[in-house]
Amino acid sequence: MHILFLGDIVGKPGRRAVAALLPNLRQELAVDLVIANTENTAHGKGLTASTWTELRQAGVDIGTGGNHTFSKPEATTIYGQATEPLVRPLNLPGAPGQGEKTFQVGQKSVTVVNLLGQFGMNLPDVENPFVTIQRWWREHRPADVIVVDMHAEATSEKINLGWYLDGKVTAVIGTHTHVATVDARLLPNGTGYITDVGMVGLRDSSLGVDKDLALQRFLTGQKASNDIPETGLVGFNAVLFESTAPGRCTTFERIYREYIVT
Repeated sequence: MHILFLGDIVGKPGRRAVAALLPNLRQELAVDLVIANTENTAHGKGLTASTWTELRQAGVDIGTGGNHTFSKPEATTIYGQATEPLVRPLNLPGAPGQGEKTFQVGQKSVTVVNLLGQFGMNLPDVENPFVTIQRWWREHRPADVIVVDMHAEATSEKINLGWYLDGKVTAVIGTHTHVATVDARLLPNGTGYITDVGMVGLRDSSLGVDKDLALQRFLTGQKASNDIPETGLVGFNAVLFESTAPGRCTTFERIYREYIVT
């Protein structure tokens, strides 16, 4: 089974790049399943019904979340619908929706788990992701493929989660920083790992938003809006991996494309 995981999709430029590139990529790479981090799709913060519909029509099969999962009020309703293929962070106790879901893809069962890091998130209700996943591991039902989206700021949290889950899950994929790392690899016991897959967003930006406004915030210390330009070159960051046995990848590689939004 070939799975394509897209990094954080940021705003309208990111959504347009997905719509333009994903259909051909699915065919070119013989992709069976597309998972995407969707917490930044609605103008950089959150998910709405319309942005989720866009991504589904473009070919995204499953969406994961992060610290902005519920930034838009309607997200509570969307995630609360059991039929939607959306997964919110497992270690957000009491939040609408589910932090892990199992999907049937052909003859294979695929479980997707979403976790939030604790460092730098400014979300006081986040449980320790290591304790959460340890508890989940003891109680979960085995699946042919298990994919973990670790949405975290700290590289140490992501790396150590990778070591902890090596050989237990198929892939541990870091999201949130929007900056792709160069450490895509197979860990010793067969789990695919990357510290951060990067984003699907404007390349000449500050993590997907207007770089000039962001720079003023650093220069003056004053809060500035996070506007997202509607045109420019989008960097499309993803990882592609293949699984033939539970808890193991046979290949795990970065995928990068570019698309100009006019």
